[in-house]
Amino acid sequence: MQSDLVNRQQDEVLENNSQDISLLTDDDKTSSLRSFLFRASFVGCMDMYSDIDTVADYLDAHEGWFCRCARPMKVEPLGNNGYILVIGRFGSLGFQVEPKIAVVLEPPVDRVYQMRTIPIPDGNTLNYDVNYQASMKLEASDPQQDVRLKASFLKKRIALPRSNTKVFWSLNLAVNVRFPKFINKFSPSLVQSTGDRLIAQIVRQVSPRLTYKVQQDFHTRLGLPVPPKNSLKFEQISCFQ
Repeated sequence: MQSDLVNRQQDEVLENNSQDISLLTDDDKTSSLRSFLFRASFVGCMDMYSDIDTVADYLDAHEGWFCRCARPMKVEPLGNNGYILVIGRFGSLGFQVEPKIAVVLEPPVDRVYQMRTIPIPDGNTLNYDVNYQASMKLEASDPQQDVRLKASFLKKRIALPRSNTKVFWSLNLAVNVRFPKFINKFSPSLVQSTGDRLIAQIVRQVSPRLTYKVQQDFHTRLGLPVPPKNSLKFEQISCFQ
């Protein structure tokens, strides 16, 4: 996870005039011929210019930063530690969907935070199932030993922070989609590869933006310099089993 991570360019532009899953008839929904499982896995890292206890206190109070930083996604609190998210509208191969998931943030254990999907209330009519598993791990870092960090602050001609915390994260995303019968005109390999690319594209669009907003929110509220966007580490890895 601590190896060099690189940002990736976004995939192809989504097709227009797609069929909205919410407009399918009951016959369409019940005549699905095939289900496909699409997967994507990513790892990343970000710097928080403060000590590990301060960063942990901030992350623990997720009822504040989560809703602020998730915008423009639609966010609705769910219980004490959960949220319902509407990710946005995506589509390909003439099929369009607006992903909606419910997630819960587990209390941290040894500076490790877990986030996972939970059932969506009244979500039985959806034609897809989402399995989202993510984790964040906090590690104290000595700014004096971080060559990249020292170079960044030297360039800005500002004092190096006394403390730094690295937040390493990983996520595994699996989406099982039950397609209506019209999708059968495409080859299974085309549907599979297109769906895998689309799932990865959604993560690439959402995750770095959310991560940077968390950095901005944390540092601004503490009166600290905000890390540059290019300081984020983000890489797709082979899919989980």
